[in-house]
Amino acid sequence: MDLIWGLLIPVALVFAVITLVSAVAAQVNTVADYELDSRDSRKKELIQAMSLLGRGKLELFMAVELLLSFAFILLLYLIQGKPALLFMWIAAVFLAFSYSAPPLRLKSRSWLAVFTLLVVLSVLPITFVYHAFTFELNLFFPLFLSGQALTVYGVIVPAEIRDYFRDKAMGVETMTVRLGLVKASLFSIVLLGVGGVFCGTGFLLRLAYGPHPVLAVSLLVMAVAYFFVLRKYSSLYFLSKRYLTSEDQSSIALDIEKLSAHNPQWITLITQTIVFMSLVLLISKLLP
Repeated sequence: MDLIWGLLIPVALVFAVITLVSAVAAQVNTVADYELDSRDSRKKELIQAMSLLGRGKLELFMAVELLLSFAFILLLYLIQGKPALLFMWIAAVFLAFSYSAPPLRLKSRSWLAVFTLLVVLSVLPITFVYHAFTFELNLFFPLFLSGQALTVYGVIVPAEIRDYFRDKAMGVETMTVRLGLVKASLFSIVLLGVGGVFCGTGFLLRLAYGPHPVLAVSLLVMAVAYFFVLRKYSSLYFLSKRYLTSEDQSSIALDIEKLSAHNPQWITLITQTIVFMSLVLLISKLLP
């Protein structure tokens, strides 16, 4: 019984809260960007789905998901007695709406968009999970959190690069539009590289000083994954430089969009590598 209430139910509640708030954030973004996306041929299927479902039904789903997430976070608070979890939920919900929806619409405010994404996609969910299952704070966590925050935005920048030409034409001021293609692609390389070093160092310290330091060799998987993605980012960087000096900019622009369109695969590779290392860390604790 202690295992159920002490671990299984909190794990299920944490997962449910994060999933529901993430769903609300995605749906708010879909509603807020409907007019903009309707002019983008690449998002035709999304617009068709939205039209078939109807804005009213989608908003009803959002309300139900929001109420369920509140019920789950309240139950988690009653089980664990940690008020910080409630405050993090409130912050996450506020940012889920203010990132995409007017009047704040932080996604169109350049560096505020960067900060918001770092908080929503990395700092809040990781801190939420960490605080839900431990009262301790060690060197591993802030180091890993910093690396993960940098990594998360590092893998988002190519998505902005893919939309750069459309966003610039429509006057949407993303961080990539403000920096320009060359600086933005270089920025993504720096973010992912530094983030990988921080994450890797955090894992290395935890494994090297743990009961099974030999498991630190698994960091080679992480190194290979980051190296592969960084090579793709380098290709984007050199394409961006060619775009500035090319007489046939439309052709280079198409190459940039095609390459950056592979970003979901790069995100999956990086995130699954982090999950793999987290499992290795968990196994190191469970082994005798």
